[in-house]
Amino acid sequence: MHAMVLNAIGTPLVWTELPDRQPGPGEIRVKVGACGVCRTDLHVVDGELAHPHVPIIPGHEIVGRIEAVGTGVDDHRPGERVGIPWLGHTCGICPYCRSAHENLCDDPLFTGYTRDGGYATSVIADARFAFPLGEDGDDVSLAPLLCAGLIGWRSLVMAGEARKIGLYGFGAAAHIIAQVARWQDRSVFAFTSPGDTTTQDFALGLGAVWAGGSNEAPPEPLDAAIIFAPVGSLIPAALKAVRKGGRVVCAGIHMSDIPSFPYALLWEERQVMSVANLTRQDGIDFLGLAPKIGIVTQTTAYPLRDANRALDDLRTGRFDGAAVLVP
Repeated sequence: MHAMVLNAIGTPLVWTELPDRQPGPGEIRVKVGACGVCRTDLHVVDGELAHPHVPIIPGHEIVGRIEAVGTGVDDHRPGERVGIPWLGHTCGICPYCRSAHENLCDDPLFTGYTRDGGYATSVIADARFAFPLGEDGDDVSLAPLLCAGLIGWRSLVMAGEARKIGLYGFGAAAHIIAQVARWQDRSVFAFTSPGDTTTQDFALGLGAVWAGGSNEAPPEPLDAAIIFAPVGSLIPAALKAVRKGGRVVCAGIHMSDIPSFPYALLWEERQVMSVANLTRQDGIDFLGLAPKIGIVTQTTAYPLRDANRALDDLRTGRFDGAAVLVP
């Protein structure tokens, strides 16, 4: 197998030939058809997440076909197309796992962070955390659903019954969840970097009723806001934009420091919440619904060897939608 490997934090990934790996008990080996490039991958590569296992193969938006199954795997078969997400393993015994909150597991493994991921020609995965994808859609278009879609979905659910929703940071996740929100007959207000009219036009083309800079106020109070951009200063801005009783959901795994802000922005029962990882039920719910919605992902494909260029393009915002690596 071949992979793009992170050998040391803050260094470029290295094209590496590795021995073929065999699945252990409860595991599957998947031939990678496509792997999305997520902002969390940047956080891993740049050392913004603590205690990564290095060397590590990044990537957790994986679509591929099962090549081999380990002992004890009864619900997957060779040739089946599956998706492998960020949450790669849970202990099953901690209080969170036993109370339907496995996303908060005390002893988890995360694909592309604490276990090898999908910037490779094949990957070993816990069979319990592989979602059947069926045959509709191509691998590249499906890959962003495995994190941008799933985390966006969990964030949207946490926003509750909000009808007017602000999306701060209109990248891979927001461009998917805007489509879900519109399908649910919600109004989407898109916030981008100030002056980024290209992305604002992209958002309007996906059905947003308004698009502007993150330094602007929306034309009317929002019921909720979801912050996808890893920028802590957006929290006070979003609190200012939501109505009394409104909710601000922070969707990222990493965010810059939140500046101090007057209590008046939080008062009147406004809420600030964070989203942590995902559950398998999130995957079942969202991936079952996605074909009915008819989500169209905008993707830019890169050869696997060009993973460093894809990461740099993501870092500098050189494309709309999502980047996807193709072995």
